[in-house]
Amino acid sequence: MSAERFPTETDEERETALDAASRAVRRGRLVVLPTDTVYGVGADAFDPDAVARLLAAKGRGREMPPPVLVGTLGTLEALATRMPAYLDVLVQRFWPGALTVICHQQPSLQWDLGDTRGTVAVRMPDHELARQLLDRTGPLAVSSANLTGEPAALDADEAERMLGETTAVVVDGGPATGGVASTIIDATGERPRLLRAGAIPVEVIDEALADLGLTVDTAAPGDDEPEASGPIEVEEPEAPPGTEIDDA
Repeated sequence: MSAERFPTETDEERETALDAASRAVRRGRLVVLPTDTVYGVGADAFDPDAVARLLAAKGRGREMPPPVLVGTLGTLEALATRMPAYLDVLVQRFWPGALTVICHQQPSLQWDLGDTRGTVAVRMPDHELARQLLDRTGPLAVSSANLTGEPAALDADEAERMLGETTAVVVDGGPATGGVASTIIDATGERPRLLRAGAIPVEVIDEALADLGLTVDTAAPGDDEPEASGPIEVEEPEAPPGTEIDDA
């Protein structure tokens, strides 16, 4: 069955699209949604079967768990623990926006995103329509809307072409406004570490951290260094070796 596509040009259309997408999420179905970077395909983060369907639609395995999109800053505290002081600086400065942070996840969370090794990648998108959907659904496991080996979708047409047979709803929010993947920071250590260069330059992040006397560690992991926390999907060729992240 092909996905049902909903335009969002008017307030009435937007409300209809949000209702349809939120209902689909509650039923454990997949939805395509616009974000401020690229289009994403999402599922209820707390529905293991829905997350498994998301990975299958992408052609991914459990070794590449999806990131989680949230609609508010406060949701991060419910999902993450052992958060360093610099993490608060980063999310206050760059959320909503194109910054994904990898954190230690709360051990009490009743979800199964895959083989996360106790971490979770979280982002709050700077896209009103996406956040309105998140307000209705709660956290969504969201990966870029593409098949493995294909570029991330930048509009609803591309997303529907690749994922229309495996999703229930396509929310058409027009062309993606950013088109560049988010910057990904590993925030599980005493110093933030760059896992993928993206829309927010490292120099800008360093400026935000200046008062703490910190800079982002941009060194690629060597043979004698620990591997990146939390295997998460990756599509972009500029990602550091060993990083597996693919977000929307």
